[in-house]
Amino acid sequence: MGRAPSIDDDVLLGHLAEVFRQAGYEGASLTALSSASGLHRASLYHRFPTGKPGMAAAVLDSVEQAFGAILDPLTAEDDPSAAVREMARRVGAFYADGRLACVLDTMTLSGAPDEIKVRAAGLATTWLSAMAGVARRAGATEPDAARRARAALVRIEGSLVVTRVLADPAEFQLALAELPAILIPSDPGR
Repeated sequence: MGRAPSIDDDVLLGHLAEVFRQAGYEGASLTALSSASGLHRASLYHRFPTGKPGMAAAVLDSVEQAFGAILDPLTAEDDPSAAVREMARRVGAFYADGRLACVLDTMTLSGAPDEIKVRAAGLATTWLSAMAGVARRAGATEPDAARRARAALVRIEGSLVVTRVLADPAEFQLALAELPAILIPSDPGR
């Protein structure tokens, strides 16, 4: 019988994600990953035999799982406005009210392997699709729903950058508050 892991998987992935959030894929050194996790490199390689690519893939797996829960209200909630407000609340919690950088952004900076970029793009596409779907349910046309979803994603991601640069979460909180107005048409059918 093997020895129990010295750190819970969710806690470990949280520590690894924080390194990728701050340093990007290329900048996330094994030393930084080891230090953040509290595990020796050998222990990290035992948990992730492919090394940093395996760690990045595991972090993306956890982000994908988290986004499943974040986006769930967009299809589960009958009222589109309530659905968007709940998604916004969950996005706020995921990004610690704007204090955390977007891991999809930082992990796709220079030096990231193509498979990481493809997975990040897939997650962004899923997010766009879910937001366009709720906009369509609220009466937006297909092209308008797609435009609204892109505007919402740009607003969220841009506000994360502004929040990080200015060290002020107000812009991120405003972006989340504006999501219903961005996604739900005031004049359905346009």
